[in-house]
Amino acid sequence: MAHLLLRHRDIPDIGKMDVYKKDGGFEAFKKAVTKMKPQEVTEAVKASGLRGRGGAGFPTGLKWGFIPKDIWPHYVVANADESEPGTFKDREIMESNPFQFLEGVAIAAYATGANAAYIYLRGEFWPVAALLDEKIAEMEKAGFLGDKLFGLDYSLRIHTHLGAGAYICGEETALLESIEGKRGQPRIRPPFPAVYGLYGKPTVVNNVETLTNVPLIVEKGADWYKSLGTADSAGVKIFSLSGHVNKPGNYELPFGTTFRDLIYNYGGGIIDGRPIKAIMAAGASSAMIVADDKTLDTPMDYASVRLLGADLGSASVIVINDTVSLEWVINKTIHFFTHESCGKCTPCREGTYWMLHLIERIEKGEKTKETVELLHSVARQMLNKNLCPLGDFSTMAVTTAIERFPADFEVSAAGGEHG
Repeated sequence: MAHLLLRHRDIPDIGKMDVYKKDGGFEAFKKAVTKMKPQEVTEAVKASGLRGRGGAGFPTGLKWGFIPKDIWPHYVVANADESEPGTFKDREIMESNPFQFLEGVAIAAYATGANAAYIYLRGEFWPVAALLDEKIAEMEKAGFLGDKLFGLDYSLRIHTHLGAGAYICGEETALLESIEGKRGQPRIRPPFPAVYGLYGKPTVVNNVETLTNVPLIVEKGADWYKSLGTADSAGVKIFSLSGHVNKPGNYELPFGTTFRDLIYNYGGGIIDGRPIKAIMAAGASSAMIVADDKTLDTPMDYASVRLLGADLGSASVIVINDTVSLEWVINKTIHFFTHESCGKCTPCREGTYWMLHLIERIEKGEKTKETVELLHSVARQMLNKNLCPLGDFSTMAVTTAIERFPADFEVSAAGGEHG
């Protein structure tokens, strides 16, 4: 199957304007603006079953439909922060297939009545921002951005905005605060961005991969898109595979592909042929999944992965073999989330600190049964008490590792570490 999102792998130089146009580029945007009403575009995306690819999996067309028609102006913001450890798909799209992404931004803006769109990139992506600025200038020169597009009364400008490399700014309200020049911290919700977003106006925030799907849906239709993937999860997904695999990388596959197929067929199996111990399906914020036959044969879609007691999230699949103690893994995740917590809400600020304090005691050889139980208790008490998902994310690997891999946290009768 030809790539739909990573099309540069099939079409050399698709990142060049003439090549992209020759391959049908911007025809979907032209079709949307000249032949469809904004509501019709929204309904097509809704009917396609497209869900957000940034992690939450919320229906994209439904999100667009929340934009009120009596408050103006409207904005579209592309979330290109991509700071989840283990996720590296959006960067490849922006670097190698940028026009399809930008066309998706433009279609989303037209569908939601926005005349301005912003692309928010993590601070380390400054070369990507420079590349996108070049492509945006080319679109303006070619008449795909600017005033009176296609001779009609619709105008659109797209701007890039660099953050400062903060994980928290991947959360949509913290992202909006950052664009406005404020400290990147989440807002209390409601109101949600669809009603009170950028500069207090209705705003749609979508992930890069999500928007890159949109031109295909407008061009080929909702039924075509729904024919890909599963009933729960339509279309294709880019799986960022890493960890103890022979061939890490981005793999664009239909939803419903099994973990086994991804890891062994596409990923080339495990280094040195070792057994798989655990899988993190959504990067550092993921729950630990026991890698048994049931797991490996599970289709990778939102509903099926949830039956394993985890979320697919952004599908940054980290594979862990049997040589690694999960005590070491959660030490890494706790350090990361403690560093990235913005400190606005008490459960996350204090909870990550205490998890860090406890895991460091454990790693220094001061592990006792009580210390492990206290770490588990702190993590559980943080759940569902935070302003944004970061606090909950910081606990996912901790609670599930302790609960599902108890041998990694056993303490000998003498009080020392087991094994």
